[in-house]
Amino acid sequence: MTDTTRITVTLPTDQVTELRKLTDNVSGYVAAAVARQIRHQLLGADLQRYQEEHGAFTEEEMNEAFAKIFGGTETEGPASAA
Repeated sequence: MTDTTRITVTLPTDQVTELRKLTDNVSGYVAAAVARQIRHQLLGADLQRYQEEHGAFTEEEMNEAFAKIFGGTETEGPASAA
């Protein structure tokens, strides 16, 4: 079992109302959202370190990554979505 710590979080009332419509387990929902945000920030830091060491990602690399993540073709990537 994972250790837990009880904290108090203040949210706007309208967000709490919508949150309660989505789930009966507010703690679990918030914990999942926090975990997702932490992973996002860690990945961003890793990508930044990579680019500092190897240079900026090329358009081709970005399109290839986009295709792998979202299942599209390379021409559907973010660089061509202008």
